[in-house]
Amino acid sequence: MKAVVMTAPGGPEVLQLQEVPEPQIRHDRDLRIRLKAAGVNPIDTKLRSRGTFYPEQMPAILGCDGAGIVEAVGPGVEQFQVGDAVYFCNAGLGGHPGNYAEVAVVDERFVAPMPKSLSFAEAAAAPLVLITAWEALYDRGRLQAGQSVLIHAGAGGVGHVAVQLAQLQGAKVATTISTPTKAEFVRHLGAALPIFYRQTDFVQAILDWTDGEGVDLAFDTIGGPVFEQTFPAVRVYGDIVTILAPDPKTNWKVARDRNLRIGLELMLTPMLQNLAHAQQDQAKILKQCARLIDQGQLQIKLSHTFPLAEAAAAHRLLEQGSTLGKIALTIAD
Repeated sequence: MKAVVMTAPGGPEVLQLQEVPEPQIRHDRDLRIRLKAAGVNPIDTKLRSRGTFYPEQMPAILGCDGAGIVEAVGPGVEQFQVGDAVYFCNAGLGGHPGNYAEVAVVDERFVAPMPKSLSFAEAAAAPLVLITAWEALYDRGRLQAGQSVLIHAGAGGVGHVAVQLAQLQGAKVATTISTPTKAEFVRHLGAALPIFYRQTDFVQAILDWTDGEGVDLAFDTIGGPVFEQTFPAVRVYGDIVTILAPDPKTNWKVARDRNLRIGLELMLTPMLQNLAHAQQDQAKILKQCARLIDQGQLQIKLSHTFPLAEAAAAHRLLEQGSTLGKIALTIAD
């Protein structure tokens, strides 16, 4: 089969289209999936540039997100049959081959039926960001109806899903954005307060919006100094959740003084720790999101697609920053 192979850590040019052996069903509950599309995520560009989690296993096939059609099933498979359209987040971290390829083999427990209303490219762009936003807001942040939430980069991949999930929970949403186009986009998704962070002090904007108290929950999708800068925008005894590792130089005084609860969200943990039960829980999230998508309550913004052979170009675009929504690779038959 054809696959985009990472030959060594480095720039996008290390991604090369090659012929590799097709993966085979090895366990009773395996599905062999003919991939139609693969999502492109920031974790892919980070692993490509710095090396994967399994540097001794090179070359590697990146890509955590995939969507396609089941073409064969193991003898113990119960939930799926040949011909089913599915989507999932699995592998692509440098150990098990990822989804920048024509075929993937995945345990059925980690797979969900694909939303019927999405194209394969849209579905492939969805799993990682759906799971990340869901776990960050609902599990780590315990978001409740009537609460207020600040979501950083609400027009981005994780951010645009988080805006919608917060709104669906009955929360009031503020989000940082950079352009009028993105402001219009997040308003359409349900954000009450778009904040132009380049021209406006987002902390002051939040304090003005909440009568000086701060939001109940802040969701940091950017990291770096933004995490610490957000502390004073959160109410006393409030929550802040980040999907990035806090900088070792973070000054925690404001967070401590305000008695903030700190949440760390890494949706890759089940894969990295080989926690099958947690990956099953993430597949359940995808099933619930598929229902919301097909009911028209949740949308995935796919801004760009590239053929599989142009994975390097997709990485270059993502690394430029400021992408609206998601990027996917399309895989021809």
